[in-house]
Amino acid sequence: MPEKTRRRGAELEDAILRAAAEELAETGYPGLTMERVAQRAGTNKNAIYRRWPNRAALGVAAYRHLAEDTRKPPDTSDLREDALAALRAINCGQSSPAARILRGLLTGVGDEPELREQLYEQAAEGGAKIWLEIVERAVARGEARPGARHPRVATVALVLLRNELLTRGLTTVDDAVLVEIVDEVYLPLVGA
Repeated sequence: MPEKTRRRGAELEDAILRAAAEELAETGYPGLTMERVAQRAGTNKNAIYRRWPNRAALGVAAYRHLAEDTRKPPDTSDLREDALAALRAINCGQSSPAARILRGLLTGVGDEPELREQLYEQAAEGGAKIWLEIVERAVARGEARPGARHPRVATVALVLLRNELLTRGLTTVDDAVLVEIVDEVYLPLVGA
């Protein structure tokens, strides 16, 4: 029987974060335990506690790890199509495991303001990064004005979609709303 090598460093951390994300997707934040994550990751609780002091910190790290894997900006070589593709991905993603995990964590870490702030920053940062990259490419192609590189300008379509979702209590909006956001607001605002 071959000797099993012990995982360390980034490999072990990746296994733990993947296991925690899977647990969060299956059981939500209330069901997240260090014991189950350790079992799923094939390690022990001490390996987890050395990296994250509690389950809230582990949950936030697992969401961050999951979100990094799912945030890749579209690149159609057209500003309008990139903006629509990004909005459509977000719109569909509201029922994704990452979105469900984020909602559960935001509810679950309410008594830990530092972790709640990290979640808000992660959600905002990831969204801004995608939109800034879309705009940067559009500026390089001459489709967008250089001033559109500002985060508040670049992310206005995202903010309008979030507003629709939050104020109407929806999990998705009609595609016609996305087209209206892009055609009536976003392109006139950022266009060259």
